[in-house]
Amino acid sequence: MITRPPESRDDEHRGARAHFLQVFLSQRSQMEALVSRRVGCRATAADLVQDLFLRFWRRPLVQVEELSTYLLRCAGNIAIDHLRSEGTRVRVNEGWRPDAPDSHGSEPQAALEAGNDLRHVEAALRALPERTRQIFLLNRIHGRKYAEIAKAMGLSQSAVEKHMMRALEACKASLREPPPRTPGKAP
Repeated sequence: MITRPPESRDDEHRGARAHFLQVFLSQRSQMEALVSRRVGCRATAADLVQDLFLRFWRRPLVQVEELSTYLLRCAGNIAIDHLRSEGTRVRVNEGWRPDAPDSHGSEPQAALEAGNDLRHVEAALRALPERTRQIFLLNRIHGRKYAEIAKAMGLSQSAVEKHMMRALEACKASLREPPPRTPGKAP
């Protein structure tokens, strides 16, 4: 077996990094345009492409046949990942967002009420059985589908649906219940 001296490996590593940097910089505008078309925001696209660069720069370089094509495919994938995470965030926020305050209410009061609602929901979730809470979090926070959760937890999809109904009902009930009154205080 032939081993290369350490200097030779360092030279190869520097050469591979230089090649990667050259190809990345030559493809950057194309990657940003591709990502921008998918996510609808040039600034977000620039950030995502920069994140892609950092991912590659921090790990050992992979040997691919056509680096420029590979980078474009990775840029497309990072845009899809971003859209998925944004979709999950929107679904979670829509599920938690209280009805919009009326135009006569004040913003600080609305923020206070929203904070109270969130505390009630958190308390309701903490009171759920562990499995029900875990299923709820996997679905609503991590964006997992019922079938994925069922497979991962060794349950039927019907059981997952029942756990979700129980969790959602507990959350809704926590928002319907009037807040506990402090003795001695008038409403």
